[in-house]
Amino acid sequence: MVSKSSRGPGMTAGGSEAEEALLLPEHEVGDPAGAAPGNASVLGAVFNVSTSVVGAGIMSIPAAMRVLGVAPALALIVGVALLANVAVDFMLRYTRGTPSYAALMGGSFGRAGAKLLNVFIAFNCVGTLTVYLIIIGDVMSGPVGSGEAHAGVLPEWFGPHWWTGRDAVLVAAAVILLPLVLQKHVDSLRYTSALSILLAAVFMLITMGIAVYTVFTGTAKMPRMLPDFSTLASPFELFTAVPVIVVAFTFHFNVHPIRAELSKTSDMKSAVRISLVLCAAIYAAVGFFGFLLFGDATMPDVLANFDRSSGSGVPQALNDAARLSYALHLVLVFPLLHYSLRVNVDELLFPGRRPLAADTRRFVALTAVLMGLLYALAIAIPSIWTLFQYSGSTFAVCISLIFPGAIVLRDVHGIAKRKDKAMAAMMITLAVITSSIAIASNVMSSIKGEVKGVSAGVL
Repeated sequence: MVSKSSRGPGMTAGGSEAEEALLLPEHEVGDPAGAAPGNASVLGAVFNVSTSVVGAGIMSIPAAMRVLGVAPALALIVGVALLANVAVDFMLRYTRGTPSYAALMGGSFGRAGAKLLNVFIAFNCVGTLTVYLIIIGDVMSGPVGSGEAHAGVLPEWFGPHWWTGRDAVLVAAAVILLPLVLQKHVDSLRYTSALSILLAAVFMLITMGIAVYTVFTGTAKMPRMLPDFSTLASPFELFTAVPVIVVAFTFHFNVHPIRAELSKTSDMKSAVRISLVLCAAIYAAVGFFGFLLFGDATMPDVLANFDRSSGSGVPQALNDAARLSYALHLVLVFPLLHYSLRVNVDELLFPGRRPLAADTRRFVALTAVLMGLLYALAIAIPSIWTLFQYSGSTFAVCISLIFPGAIVLRDVHGIAKRKDKAMAAMMITLAVITSSIAIASNVMSSIKGEVKGVSAGVL
């Protein structure tokens, strides 16, 4: 996930400050951390796009499959992946001059459009990083309100103590993360990034291995193919799974930096399509095997299911390895996305100032404020499902579907065909309708005192 926070290399020394990407600024002229652009392969681009796509969203795919059933969930994964490909294709076709998403929005809607995108990306990053901390808390101390039903690793190993509680665990996580988030150059995190990808692969292999084991031992039950309407207060609750999948495929702000590193920028379309196919397959596999393992007891954060109540029949050490591997993966990915958030917020609050890395006082103060905010949100928001609901229905859906569609409808270059505008209008319409229903359903559930997706088998 280096690309989630790395500066795009598309700017040259001749580019003006006004043209710098608002979202992912380029390396400053003379920055020793800058990498020579234009020498990356298609395989490298596929790797970068894929690591941009696969993140914390994968943990809620099994819960989305529990809500929808296997068949509709798989159809939704494929559908969102296809729309993501169309959106990226629109973005690449309308790219002129400075290769960045913010510059693209600025070209169509002026500086206000670029700033709006910057704000949405910042909020999306805040939501994602908060989810990372929530998942770390779920794994180490157990989900909020789950009691002994889904205890975390520390309470299982050492019993309930103040230092195994959620607040203490998140404080410890913040202390561990501090040296990593204080790195001024993203290149310094390249080794932790490589290790994080390895840990994600370990988690996936363990999950699939446990699922296959339960199938052969006969303890697995065939998951539902269709939704169970008896567990839903309203059919509209099916739409609450849509934002979860949308968040899982939101990577659009990294398209231009990755494209700029290719030796042939025209290869970006192929790289994106290969990555989307790969990631859709990963999501489908994790969703299916997770739902196969835990059925209607699947938690919003499936890592919470890998405890002593999992009933998989495998040694508990293997369940703990699955949880800890992905939790550590998120710890190592956290500083990369935090880097991107910090750059975005700095651009919004201090435009025109000297580079953030050159101003230690501003750098440290901004890092401390953001870490404090993220810690407070992780304590206040108990479930990643709730956060995915609102983030996916607002910021993520705008970044991935609405803004690319609006760029085509605006058509400042006069290159859109009738079918392009029809597709763009359909994207925006679908995004607005599904997001509005999801938000309304979630608000109504909140008013009724329900926490969506938290209670096993009850949504």
